[in-house]
This record gives sequence, structure tokens and C-alpha cells, in this order.
Amino acid sequence: MRGAAPEGAAGALADTHGRIHRDLRISLTDRCSLRCTYCMPEQGNEWLAKTSILTVDEIVEVATVAASLGVSTFRLTGGEPLLRTDIVDVVRRIAAIRGADGPVEVAMTTNGIRLPELLPDLVDAGLARLNISIDTVRRDRFAALTRRDRLDDVLAGIAAAAASPLRPLKLNAVAMRGVNDDELVDLVQYAVDVGAQMRFIEQMPLDAGHTWDRTTMVTREEILAALAERWELTAVPGRGGAPAETWLLDGGPHRVGVIASVTAPFCGACDRLRLTADGQLRNCLFSIAEYDLLPVLRADSTASRAEGIAERLRACVHGKLPGHAINDPAFLQPPRGMNAIGG
Repeated sequence: MRGAAPEGAAGALADTHGRIHRDLRISLTDRCSLRCTYCMPEQGNEWLAKTSILTVDEIVEVATVAASLGVSTFRLTGGEPLLRTDIVDVVRRIAAIRGADGPVEVAMTTNGIRLPELLPDLVDAGLARLNISIDTVRRDRFAALTRRDRLDDVLAGIAAAAASPLRPLKLNAVAMRGVNDDELVDLVQYAVDVGAQMRFIEQMPLDAGHTWDRTTMVTREEILAALAERWELTAVPGRGGAPAETWLLDGGPHRVGVIASVTAPFCGACDRLRLTADGQLRNCLFSIAEYDLLPVLRADSTASRAEGIAERLRACVHGKLPGHAINDPAFLQPPRGMNAIGG
């Protein structure tokens, strides 16, 4: 029956479409060491007020309540999460949380620049998985795309991750027409060479400048067609709630993934919620509604905070729509850019 929670999901974060939410993406900051053209302007950014940024205690408080309601995976995002000076403490304290089914998993999406210095401590703290963003391995393109000459730093971060025990290691690239669409095979080969899985993301309307143009987006079918000229692609079944479809390259073991949020939405299996760095809960990357946790987190009573967090989590999930409606003519781009929402 529509709206009923699956058997055994009593108390879980179930929406009115039967989806159980087990993944909370926590943005730690809206700041970043790069200025990718599809994400944020080079100058003139209006940063979140420091007083609004969640503290480690507040982040852990939300994560603890979420875990009690069935969330088992916490992904730390930004902006660039490694810019938080307390990042190791954040990882350690979330990794220590136990949910109904045991310890939770802590993952992270990063540009990799600070990984060489921080990764050993992050692994010791309990980090389980890493996604690293890299849209090109060509120096001139990297500088033009990110407005920073930091390719060597990113490659060093990927090398550090490849030498670590964290697996699977995933590399993310936004596919863009006239920017890196002639580099798709090269990016996959680079990932294979370092023991990582390349994942291509269709460009989405999440830039702070609201300049997204569908014609510049490289589609899922175009990505697969380009890769099929080099490898035989075999679809991997059992995607579940994962955002990426995956294919084996020449029968495996190497894989490639495609996240096709625009041309092949996967909203029907979405199990994710998001928490922004300033304490706003979001039930969809493209939502224009937010649920403010700051008044709850900064209330005086500890008991009322826990119940208040739970109530807002449930309200956020209950308000989730069946899909993001990017392809609807009436679609409105979220007022926040990707760096302020969290990946």
C-alpha cells in the first residue's frame, strides 16, 4: 500500500512513497580550495556566517539521533570538508556511533588536496570510504576549470588514497561538452591505473550563478557510447539505492559508473537526506524547502533537543516528493549552489 513502511521498518525514516532513508550527507563547510566553474564563482561568494556553522558537538548530536532512526551511512561533504580544522575529530566521533544494526559507516567526498597530510589520521579515526573529485588530468584544463593550478596536489591526494586501505576508491568527474568530453576514456584509464573506479556525473542545475544549460551537459548515453569504443561494457545488476549505475570493463574486475540524475533519474530508490553546514535539513539535492535544525540544536534542554531533531528528521522525510522534476518545465533551481548544499 502506498505510504506504508516496509515490514521491519518500524521507527525508520520512511517517506510517503515507501522509501526508507539510511544515508545522511553532512556538509561541513561551504568553503572550498577550488573554484570549479560549474559550482561557484571565482570571486564575490557570500559565505555562511561562522556563527551559523554547526559545531562538532551539534553534528554528532544530529548523527546520533539519525542513527537511532536507521541511518547507517554518513557522508561528509562540502564545499571541501578537509578545510575543517576539526575534521579528524568529526570522523572519529561519528564513527563511534552505533545504530540499531551496529557501527555506522563514515564516507567522504573531497577534492583530495589535503589528503596526503590528513589521510593516516582519518583512517585511524574510522573513515571507511573516499570519493575524490577530478574532472580532468590535463593541467591547462584543470587550471581553467577550477581557476586554481592545483592538479599536482589533487593527483598526490589520489595517490595517497590509492596507497591506503580504503576501498572501494571512487573518482568523480562531471562530464561537460566542449570541456572534458574528449577525455572520458583517458579518465577511466587513469582510474584503472590507480586502482579506482571512475564515475561520471551528468552536469546538474546546481551552480551558484544559475547558468546551467542543458545543451552543455553530456548525457548518460553519450558517455556510454564514448566508453564503448574502448571497452566492452557489461551492466552490473543490483544497484539498489546507489546513485550510480555501474558497468564492468571488458568483463571486469574494473568498473565504471554513471550518475545520470537528469536523463535517467533514480529518485524512486533514493534513500538520502542532506544536512547543510548551517543546520538545514534537505530531503533532495534539488529541494527548495529546508527544515531548520539550529533552533533545536541551540535550545537549552538536552532532552528536548533529541526529540526535536527526531521530529524534524521525520518531517523532512515526510515532505519528500516522488522526484526532483528537473525535466518539468516548471522546475525551479534551488537558490543555494552546490557548495552550500553539500554533495
